[in-house]
Amino acid sequence: MKLYIFLFSLFLAFVSCNKELSFENETFNKKTSLGCDKDCPEISIDIPIAKQKGLIADSINKKIFSVVKDIVYFGEKPLKSTDYNVLVSSFIASYEEMHTNFPGETFGWEAKITGNVEFQSDQILNIKIDHYTFTGGAHGYQGFRSLLFNPKTGKIIFNDQIFKNPKDFKAFAEREFRAKYNIPEKANINATGLMFENDKFQLPQNIFYTDEGLLLYYNAYEAASYADGAKEILFPYDKISQYLLYQ
Repeated sequence: MKLYIFLFSLFLAFVSCNKELSFENETFNKKTSLGCDKDCPEISIDIPIAKQKGLIADSINKKIFSVVKDIVYFGEKPLKSTDYNVLVSSFIASYEEMHTNFPGETFGWEAKITGNVEFQSDQILNIKIDHYTFTGGAHGYQGFRSLLFNPKTGKIIFNDQIFKNPKDFKAFAEREFRAKYNIPEKANINATGLMFENDKFQLPQNIFYTDEGLLLYYNAYEAASYADGAKEILFPYDKISQYLLYQ
């Protein structure tokens, strides 16, 4: 009987391990030779792909693709494909069309996307996307995107869903943010040159689970000017455990 229980436990552990999501990064590149001799416009996407078959992996992969598409797709018609090769080709096609129509005004287009599994537990999966795009102008744009998933369902977890009481955490985070960036408690949140909308503190669009703690990350323009760069604040999990639903 004991042997049967032991073997059954091993079987359950084996099944559990095989159901755990695993990812492999795949790379997709495209470069144009139109209108350039060197440093030709190009796009590179290195992104984690969930390898399991089934609805959970499909849901995660589709959401990741959708976010990457929002960053680098410039076509006029909706892109119905979910193929990264089609996506990189569309970026180069947009450049080539622009260059053909305005040969003296387009140069140096570039897009670089790098994704990784930032954090993974039984309760939460965090995919981080580091992206840079340049399609003309004074400078390109670099930023981070955070995608939070329920690994048991593959569904996206929105930022307000990770807290027991989002309002309580927001109030706590504002106090800590003011302390870090030397903003007096009763002063306007933008008193030192920040750019929060409507002069009110807001949680960032991107919240990361990391090995060190929960990271609130404000990309350029989200809370400050491009020149001032990104703003961030990290909370060790033991300091905020009372606020979190997922750990």
